[in-house]
Amino acid sequence: MRLLVVEDDEVAAEYVRKGLMEAGHVVDLAADGELGLEMARAADYDALILDRMLPKRDGLSLLADLREDGDVTPVLILSALGEVDHKVEGLRAGGDDYLAKPYSFTELLARVEAIGRRSDPSAAVTKLKVGDLEMDLLARTVRRAGQKILLQPREFRLLECLMRNAGRVVTRTMLLEKVWDYHFDPQTNVIDVHISRLRGKIDKEFDEPLLHTVRGAGYRLQV
Repeated sequence: MRLLVVEDDEVAAEYVRKGLMEAGHVVDLAADGELGLEMARAADYDALILDRMLPKRDGLSLLADLREDGDVTPVLILSALGEVDHKVEGLRAGGDDYLAKPYSFTELLARVEAIGRRSDPSAAVTKLKVGDLEMDLLARTVRRAGQKILLQPREFRLLECLMRNAGRVVTRTMLLEKVWDYHFDPQTNVIDVHISRLRGKIDKEFDEPLLHTVRGAGYRLQV
């Protein structure tokens, strides 16, 4: 998922960002409410992780403006205010879930992925399969013909994108958006490098190639 974390505590924000990226997600950070609102309006996020107490604009005010705009992006509210009344207030303001501080990262990750699945039924899929290539999204494992294949986090996200679009051409622009979050120039060879590495891992030791280059268009994963 592409996520926006709005958190003014720099250490906490970096901790969450690192953990979410290690879990395969793309993460943007905003350090105050005004910037958070601006970024949420400017991009298409799968979910927001929103601290309640922020400089410049508080989290509930930010959330109210988003909902008034008609934005239905799932929002997990984080707050040191953990009383029942505070949670009710946050949920009634438009939050989809509420997590009191301190929290465990494991729980935060599970809640973010849960609200993401509710908003996108396709995200509920936990296993992908193309021919004899299998990916377990929960265990974060990949196997081909029963043989385990070790992938780096970026390679895993790249393969997941290709497997979710099996049989269809995935363009370089689509990969930049889904895997690299627009951070690279479309002319860069970073995609070619990662595709080459991925091909070496999922095709090299097997008789039938699955990952195909569609010249002038992009890439396609198919039997």
